[in-house]
Amino acid sequence: MSLLPVLAVLLSAQVATSDLYARRVSNRWLVCVAVLATGALLWSWMTGAAFPGMHLLGLLVGLLSLLPFYAIGWMGAGDVKYFAVLGLLLGASALLPIWIVASLLAGLHATVVVLAPGLRASLPLRAQLLQARVREHWQTGPAAQRLQALRQGRTGIPYAAYLAAATLGYLLWQGRGAAP
Repeated sequence: MSLLPVLAVLLSAQVATSDLYARRVSNRWLVCVAVLATGALLWSWMTGAAFPGMHLLGLLVGLLSLLPFYAIGWMGAGDVKYFAVLGLLLGASALLPIWIVASLLAGLHATVVVLAPGLRASLPLRAQLLQARVREHWQTGPAAQRLQALRQGRTGIPYAAYLAAATLGYLLWQGRGAAP
């Protein structure tokens, strides 16, 4: 497997973990991976490979395509930056399938969030009481307290985690190993 897909897998694992746990995407990881990818692409180009235009286009398309969602407050800046770095790593052609799958997963998540209160209300009274006790026990426990402290009030759908899952699925589906 070449370096860029390996970097995409490593970055995706880190981003998914961080986004699910703390609703954050680390700028340090993004910058480090982008610098490594840029160096690898430049080295490849200098040693006779084709100009990495699709990777640079992927960076630009990844940034510009999600920037409006950040501007209107529907998405965090980390999600946008992560998508741009994915474009740099995998090229512009990888972004559409990754975006579609991630958006479908996020839409499913949102649907469950919207429908959950109605589904709870349709449960038998005993099940509702049990669910309320379990939820209260969880929310007052130390794990939930640490999670809330790490999130610092950030809520929402972990879109970067869904982008990461879609990226891993894309790489598995493509069998990316030969192309940089």
